Amino acid sequence: MNEPVGLPQPDPAPPETYHIEATESLVERTLRSLKHNDLFAIFDQQGNFAGGADGPDGLFYKDTRFLSEMTLKLAGAEPLQLGSVVLDDNGAMVVDLTNADLHTPGGRPWLQRETVHLSRFKFLSDNSSYERLRIHAYSVIGRPVPVTLTFDADFADLFEVRGNRRPARGERVIERISDSAIEYRYTGLDSIERRTAIHFDPPPSELDDHRATWLVDLDEMPSQSIAIRTCCSIDSGRTEPRAAAPAFRTMRSGKARAQRHRTTIESSNPQFDALIARAWSDIDMLVTDTPHGPYPYAGVPWYSTVFGRDGIITALEMLWCAPYLARGVLTTLAALQATELDPVADAQPGKILHEMRGGEMAGLGEVPFGRYYGSVDSTPLFVMLAADYADRTGDLDTIRAIWPNVLAALAWMDDYGDTDGDGFIEYARMTDKGLANQGWKDSSDSIFHADGRLAQGPIALCEVQAYAFAAKRGASRLARRLGDNDKARELERQSKELRGRFERAFWIEELATYALALDGDKRPCMVLSSNAGHCLFAGIASPERAVRAARTLTGPRFFSGWGLRTIATGEARYNPMSYHNGSIWPHDNAVIALGLARYGQQDGVRAIFEGIFESATYDEFRRLPELFCGFARHRRRGPTSYPVACSPQAWAAAAPFALLAATIGLRIDHDEAELRLDRPTLPAFLDGLVIRNLEFGGSKIDLQLARAGDDVTAAVLARSGPARVTISK
Repeated sequence: MNEPVGLPQPDPAPPETYHIEATESLVERTLRSLKHNDLFAIFDQQGNFAGGADGPDGLFYKDTRFLSEMTLKLAGAEPLQLGSVVLDDNGAMVVDLTNADLHTPGGRPWLQRETVHLSRFKFLSDNSSYERLRIHAYSVIGRPVPVTLTFDADFADLFEVRGNRRPARGERVIERISDSAIEYRYTGLDSIERRTAIHFDPPPSELDDHRATWLVDLDEMPSQSIAIRTCCSIDSGRTEPRAAAPAFRTMRSGKARAQRHRTTIESSNPQFDALIARAWSDIDMLVTDTPHGPYPYAGVPWYSTVFGRDGIITALEMLWCAPYLARGVLTTLAALQATELDPVADAQPGKILHEMRGGEMAGLGEVPFGRYYGSVDSTPLFVMLAADYADRTGDLDTIRAIWPNVLAALAWMDDYGDTDGDGFIEYARMTDKGLANQGWKDSSDSIFHADGRLAQGPIALCEVQAYAFAAKRGASRLARRLGDNDKARELERQSKELRGRFERAFWIEELATYALALDGDKRPCMVLSSNAGHCLFAGIASPERAVRAARTLTGPRFFSGWGLRTIATGEARYNPMSYHNGSIWPHDNAVIALGLARYGQQDGVRAIFEGIFESATYDEFRRLPELFCGFARHRRRGPTSYPVACSPQAWAAAAPFALLAATIGLRIDHDEAELRLDRPTLPAFLDGLVIRNLEFGGSKIDLQLARAGDDVTAAVLARSGPARVTISK
């Protein structure tokens, strides 16, 4: 086949080190997810686990699949689905089913469809999964009806489920431990024993290693129930799962505590209210109680663990309304900060964690992610978050506790981060098992030159320099708060010098934006990328250049109608179906919107907010996924889904809160007990909104905003404490 004449032909993309294999689309299967702390489940619409080796569904605990199959049949046939929902607060899944037309082996009908109703109520609590199956007959049947559950536990590591192949695995044993329970035990190559115990009540009529069958006489008793409890445990011996009722109360009480002092948002648009409600529910579900504080796990199914960058960005997006998240992220990442040089983990003293895993493959070093530090941006972002958290809350006790970690992070930025002493932070992995690219766009082909050639390292990303600038400015404010004025002045001097170096090295006049990166030879990657928008977010851009970059970012090559693409159309590696080279990420758009708002570009903020919001209206759950494809918007059609996107994903769930803050220009100054609205505006889909229970500076307010032509008015509906609201236009 002849290649198009005149177009550069980039090098073929290298294979991804940790590629998520896609043999079927998660979109096509419309999976459902539940999560509680370190346990999560991925169901099909009927409430089954049917993934096995071919899909991600199953019950997962600490990066291992403890239940790979659990399928329900009535009289040997798959039931017909009536409905399938996850509750609005993500607390449980409810499935309604009925029987199909059933026939004898001779072909005679014996049960007419829609005679029997089956209801499945499923929830998770701590390390156990619970199901209540209710069966109700609406007419006489004439014989007992067999209800069968088929189950299995493959104990696949999450990276196996993602597509990694292993040359050897551990040993599995199956034991019937009573007439109502089966236990699967797997001793991995790491010598750790993992157990899945499945308990049934009442005991089945028949029970073997992979099947339980009840002969249910619905003529004798038209309504009957079956309870299934599945307990996951690691190196703890045989454990009995708690009864369902107290387990459900524990799960619900945790959700109630999270909602008790919440900032709420009500608007003139019910669809926007549904988006906000789902976003709060997703954040609640993803936040996990760690030994160091609550932490938003990155996303289900692939990233349900601590990720440094994801947690920090999520906390920054929600800092105005949920500062407790920032505190949990800061204390957790401080506790996990690297203290030694470990090339296998890409770790260096002072570096902030990229991700941590608890599965067998991580424990054995088959993947390097037990504690892995291969992200170049988590460390400056950590310092940024600490400074912004202090500005928002005035919580100097937390800042004093993590100040040694902030100083260690700053030292890493100046020492290990700057490999050649040119004043920029670069990355190059220390282990070939690690990630080749270590910014947020960490695909192997995401950093490239205008002709498509991949950049060779060490690589200095534009946004990382911007984060470093903001980190040093923020650390200067922290030092001043803590009484170290000499340190504050030195950090402020460093930030100013970095800004000058950055403007000279990264600005590309002919593109009217900042270069994606500098390669190892300090040649700029002259590519139109969304990374430049993060430079506006961090405030490193000069005002004049920020305005020009904003126009470039919001132009037709970036803006699809649904949001901004990661790479502009026409670039050598642009592909709207790629993970990082042309797709649309809600969190990326939210961060860029905050940057646009910083420089007064409210028209661009509004356009992004409207596109991202309207994309969510096409989702069944009114949920923003991790990403979607970057195809141009067409009338009467929704956005094109990405086949293996996480949903929910923490920084996508947090995006609406950041977009709202950017649109109304919201700034909170704890020390002054002041809420500022800088050039507030509202998108076309909102005529007004009310923000309630917003706490800052020892005060609490309810704030109403309303559109008045092209203007926005604000009114304080309720106030306690000295807080004041100011508006600048």
